Amino acid sequence: MDVAWARDLARRLLADPLPRRWAHSQGVGAQAERLAPIMGENAELLQCAALLHDIGYSPLIASTGFHPLDGARYLRDVEHADPRICNLVAHHTCAIIEAEERSLDRELSAEFQLEGPALVEALTYCDTTTTPDGEVTTVEERINEIFGRYGPGDIVTRSIQRATPHLIAASQSVLKKLEDQPK
Repeated sequence: MDVAWARDLARRLLADPLPRRWAHSQGVGAQAERLAPIMGENAELLQCAALLHDIGYSPLIASTGFHPLDGARYLRDVEHADPRICNLVAHHTCAIIEAEERSLDRELSAEFQLEGPALVEALTYCDTTTTPDGEVTTVEERINEIFGRYGPGDIVTRSIQRATPHLIAASQSVLKKLEDQPK
């Protein structure tokens, strides 16, 4: 995996048009780097996916309005990225739930496989413990921030409400693995 490539691509797609989204992506990447001791051979894969997870928001590549799918398709079709990175970007942070809300779940599932639970949980943890400005937070604070930013009734709010138990469980699982690391 090439973390420098992932960082540069995310920067090119996000830094100018969406600087706050770029700050968030850098923070998610930093969280992934902190998880290296528990990720083993998947550490760089996680870091690449973390840096790239939100590129689908870029106005340079957005097409469906559903950023996980737009980002994963761009990585697959334009960048010819490792399929595992594409899969992680496509399915990050319970994306299938929002895909259902947008009637894109069949497309998402047909085009991109769900990676193993350790990677999915780790990327979910990294995303949900990073503020929009790239700072570390708790999953609960992040969920509340999303609710406040999007407001009641928004498709993102509805999706996160449905996903909340999974987001919290993923965070708890990763924190437990970190705690169980030898000191």
